[in-house]
Amino acid sequence: MTQLLVRYSRILEIVGDIVKVHVPEPEEGEVSAIGYGDLALIENILDPDQPPFMAQVIQLERGSVSLQVFSGTKGLSTKAGIRFLGHPMQVTFSPNILGRAFSGSGRAIDGGPSLSEEARIEIDGPTVNPARRILASRMIRTDVPMIDVFNCLVESQKIPIFSVAGEPYNRLLAQIGANADADVVVFGGIGLIFDDYHFFRRAFEEAGVSARTVMFVHLGSDPTVEGLLVPDMALAVAERFAVEEGKRVLVLLTDMTAYADALKEVGISMEHVPSNRGYIGDLYSQLARRYEKACDYKGAGSVTILSVTTMPGDDVTHPVPDNTGYITEGQFYLHNGVLDPFGSLSRLKQHVIGKVTREDHGQIMNTMVRFYAEARDAQQKQAMSFDLTEYDLRLLRFGDLFRSRFMDISVSIPLEEALDLCWQTLAECFQPQELLMKQQLVDKYFPKVQAAG
Repeated sequence: MTQLLVRYSRILEIVGDIVKVHVPEPEEGEVSAIGYGDLALIENILDPDQPPFMAQVIQLERGSVSLQVFSGTKGLSTKAGIRFLGHPMQVTFSPNILGRAFSGSGRAIDGGPSLSEEARIEIDGPTVNPARRILASRMIRTDVPMIDVFNCLVESQKIPIFSVAGEPYNRLLAQIGANADADVVVFGGIGLIFDDYHFFRRAFEEAGVSARTVMFVHLGSDPTVEGLLVPDMALAVAERFAVEEGKRVLVLLTDMTAYADALKEVGISMEHVPSNRGYIGDLYSQLARRYEKACDYKGAGSVTILSVTTMPGDDVTHPVPDNTGYITEGQFYLHNGVLDPFGSLSRLKQHVIGKVTREDHGQIMNTMVRFYAEARDAQQKQAMSFDLTEYDLRLLRFGDLFRSRFMDISVSIPLEEALDLCWQTLAECFQPQELLMKQQLVDKYFPKVQAAG
């Protein structure tokens, strides 16, 4: 890590975690050696024994540079000196990072051996050239029936889980990470409490997948600035595994609303003009730069992004979920502890359903959702004390079975077993002629001995 010899010592102001330092303008014909995103070391002259503060350039102006201090500015004096390192933030990358956990500043937090001798790569690089992308055509199995059967997760997809605070979205994310048939799982946690971090780590260990998992964790007690680095670190590592190692990589991020809140906090410190509900004006661009890292590389592996986006007040028009919906390719809607089949959507599922999955997949998916919609109508009739027909009673039974067998996020079964269970559930409630499905599929898959009478 090469440091520039020039040392700057004129600090103009310190606001929150932002330090503004005076930097002379380059002479005519010269180019400034300081670039946007470059790292800097801030050395406290009043306390030489104190370790230097690490900071990053976040704004370049005529005659000044604004730095974001990762560990906060507490104890920092305006008499400090600044040395710019000449390169942006880097993260350790090698096969040895698998099974390890790192903080938002890239520091190992799992008590394992140092990785200081390992290679380092820059984070937040450009997105992939579209010419190197190929059309999504492979499925990532999760063993969650509401995903695998009804809204398949497809390699190179970027898709959020929309939910609200208090819902078990972290439990769902951990279950997907433990069961997904990806080669590498990269986890990025933003603003987690320690219990959540411990929960994810224990879940991966108990499932026996920690050896193919790497974690980047920003705890709620850590400086806000470090939370902004977590998605970039996770995605930089994921890209390298996909491109250089040819791995199928699944990136799990939680919670992107916390990430957007960190952006807002920094924007306030920088006195930027706020946009909708106080968020930064380029919120869409900041989110898109991260989500567009999802890619199926030609001749290499793939990066798939599954994130959590909490909706304050269950408001889907909130700026974070609203902007996310324009960027991503659908969403999973976690509501009242279950994945809602009506609020969830995967826009890429048609690339794999019936093509890389069983022939009956598309028909069974549509039929199950159709009957569940009718079951919801029958439930409303029952709540309003209308007379129920024998068919309504069978619909109510189907609705109960559908919720317990498929919508409960604790259910974990392979896709083929889930498809068979769909046929079994239909057979327990309806006659073959009531399904309105292709007859050859009914003849092949409908259980003959348990048809409803």
